[in-house]
Amino acid sequence: MFTSVLVANRGEIACRVFRTARRMGIRTIAIYSEADAKALHVREADEAVLIGPAPARESYLDAAKVLAAAKQTGAEAIHPGYGFLSENADFAEAVMAAGLIWIGPPPAAIRAMGLKDAAKKLMIEAGVPVTPGYQGENQDADFLAAEAGRIGFPVLIKAVAGGGGKGMRKVDRAEDFADALASAQREGQSSFGDPRVLIESYITRPRHIEVQIFGDSHGTVVHLHERDCSLQRRHQKVIEEAPAPGMDQATRDAVTAAAVRAAQAVNYEGAGTIEFIADASDGLKADRIWFMEMNTRLQVEHPVTEAITGVDLVEWQFRVAAGEPIPLKQADIPLNGWAMEARLYAEDPANGFLPSIGKLEHFVLPDDIRVDTGVTWDSEVSQFYDPMIAKLIVHADSREEAATKLAEACGEVEVWPVRANAGFLKRCLEHPRFVAGDVDTAFIGAEEPALTTSTPLPEIKVAALAVLAADAHHAEEWARSDHRRLLQDPWSPTAGGLYGFRTSGGIPATQRGLLNGAMIEGRAKPGEHGSYWTVDLGDNCREAYVLTGGVTLFENGIPGRDLSRVVDEPVLFFNGEAWAFEPLTHGGGAGGSGTASDGSLRAPMPGKIVATPAKAGDTVAKGQPIIVLEAMKMEHALVAPFDGVVGAINAAVGDQVGADAVLAQIEGKPA
Repeated sequence: MFTSVLVANRGEIACRVFRTARRMGIRTIAIYSEADAKALHVREADEAVLIGPAPARESYLDAAKVLAAAKQTGAEAIHPGYGFLSENADFAEAVMAAGLIWIGPPPAAIRAMGLKDAAKKLMIEAGVPVTPGYQGENQDADFLAAEAGRIGFPVLIKAVAGGGGKGMRKVDRAEDFADALASAQREGQSSFGDPRVLIESYITRPRHIEVQIFGDSHGTVVHLHERDCSLQRRHQKVIEEAPAPGMDQATRDAVTAAAVRAAQAVNYEGAGTIEFIADASDGLKADRIWFMEMNTRLQVEHPVTEAITGVDLVEWQFRVAAGEPIPLKQADIPLNGWAMEARLYAEDPANGFLPSIGKLEHFVLPDDIRVDTGVTWDSEVSQFYDPMIAKLIVHADSREEAATKLAEACGEVEVWPVRANAGFLKRCLEHPRFVAGDVDTAFIGAEEPALTTSTPLPEIKVAALAVLAADAHHAEEWARSDHRRLLQDPWSPTAGGLYGFRTSGGIPATQRGLLNGAMIEGRAKPGEHGSYWTVDLGDNCREAYVLTGGVTLFENGIPGRDLSRVVDEPVLFFNGEAWAFEPLTHGGGAGGSGTASDGSLRAPMPGKIVATPAKAGDTVAKGQPIIVLEAMKMEHALVAPFDGVVGAINAAVGDQVGADAVLAQIEGKPA
C-alpha cells in the first residue's frame, strides 16, 4: 500500500478521500487555487500546494501543475475525485508515466466509454441492451432527420461527448428537428469541442437507474447493487437512493448482470458506474431497461451505496490501485435497508434556481446523520466552482423511514446570507408522489411550482412579529433608561433590557413588517415577563418567547418548536429555509407605520380609513399616528416617520382606499 496520496480535486470529494486516507494512515496532500486558499479541504490535508488562479482551467484542470505538485510533495498516488480530470485518459497516462499510482480505471477503459456512440456500439457487441436509436458516423442533417423519423418521435438528440445535460435536446415533432439539431451541435462544440450527436428514442416515463461496479487487476468484476437517481432537474441529479423503489429481484439480477458484462467488456478496474434508462410506464421490467452510459470514476452519490453495503468505496479504490484483489466476493456483498442522499446547493429555488455566492456567515447542518461537505461556517461560496455545498445522507430500515429522516435533516439546515435549496429538498421528499415511489426524471419539472413555492406558515409569522415587537419595545426602553446603567448590564431586570424590559411602554399593539419581502401583520401583546409575547394573526393567539439567539413557540402554554435566529440580521430559520424580516419601511418603520423615506404615508393594502388623529398643518413627532386604516379585520396605524409638519391629508374617515395610495404627507427632515 502506498503511504501518501494527492487528491487532484477540491471541496467535499477531497475531504471525503482524506477521511479514508487518514483512517488508513496515508499522508494526505491537497492542491488549491487562489480562490480556495482558506478552503476546508486545504485545512484538512497534511500538506497543500497552490497551483494557480481561481479559474479551473488555470489550476485544477492544468495537468502539468497537478503533476508538479505531486513531485514537489513526494506523493506516491493521485486520486482524481470526480469531475475535473477524473475521466481524462491523457491525464491518467501522464500520472502513470510519471511513476505514480493512478487511483482510477485504465486509460483504455476511460477512452472506450468516453464517447457515447462508441460505448453503445461496444455494449451491443457485449450483449448489453441499449436504447433504440442511431449511433453512427453520418452527421448529415438530412440523414439524421430521416433516422429520427425511422426511430419515431419523440426522440432525444445527445452530444456524443456530452454529460450533465449539455448538448441534449428533446424533439417532439419532425418540423422542430432541424433547429434542435443545430442547437445541440453548437452546445456540443462549445462544451466538449465535438459537435457530433447520436439520436435515441425518447422514453416517455424515464427512470434513471445506475449500478455501482468494481473491478480489480485480477480479472474480478462485482456489482454493489443499484441506485435510483431519477429525481433530477434539467438532467442534474437532486436526490438519489439505494436500492431503486419498485425493483424486484428478477429485474435487479438482470440489470446488475448487464452492468458486470459492460465492465468486463473494457477490462475495467476500480470504481465505476453503469447508467441505465428505464421505461417506467408499466413499472420496472428487465426488458425495458437500456444502457445509457458509463461513468469511469467514483460518483457523487456513492455514499448511498456505502450505506446499504457497509463498504468504504474509497478504501476499495486504494486497495485495488495498490494491486490488491477486491476485498469481498459477490455473494458476500450485502444489501441492507434503504439509503438516500440529498444535494444541498447554494442556489435560490424561488428565483429560478440561480446560484448564490458569498460567505457562509451562518452555516448549520444536522449532526445526527452523515454529512459530506467541503465548506464550513466561514467558507466562501465562489462563483468559479460547482454550487454544491454539502451532501446529506441517511440510512434506515425502510424507504419510508429514510425519506422521513432525510426530510427532517433538510429541515434542520441553516444557511445565511447565501441562499440554499434545503426547503426545496424537504418539499420533494415529502411530496405524496415521491413518498409513494411514483418518480421519474420529469417529476421535478411537473411539480416545480409546488416544490419551489414557499408560503410562510403561521409559526414563522408569529416568531417574526414577536421579535419585531420585542425589538421595538427594547428600543423604547433603551431610550427611556439610564444609558450608563444599560451599558454596564443591558440584560438585567432593573436595566430594562431585552430580558427585563417593562411592559408599560407605548409600543403599538399592531405590528407590521416584511417577511422575505412580503407584508405580515398581527397584534403583539407583551406578557408579564418582557420576553414573552402573545401574537394574534387574526385567527387565533399564539405565544412566543423571544431569546437573543432564537424564538420558542408555545401552543396552549406548552413549549413547542425552537427557531434559531441570526441576531445581527433579523433572520429566522424554519423547515430548511431562511426567513428575513424587518419593520415595514415602505409604509413601515418600527411599530408598523405606513411611511416612505420621503415622508409619504401610503396604504400598505386596500382598506377603509377609520380615523385621522392629525390634520394638515399639525406639528407632529416621529412615531405619532396620522392615519388609521382598517384592513383584514385589523387596524393599522400609519405614523410619522420623523419630526415634522403634516402637509396634507388625502383621505377622510369612511373612505375606501387602494394599496399604495398616498394618504398623507409629512414635511420636514429627519432630526
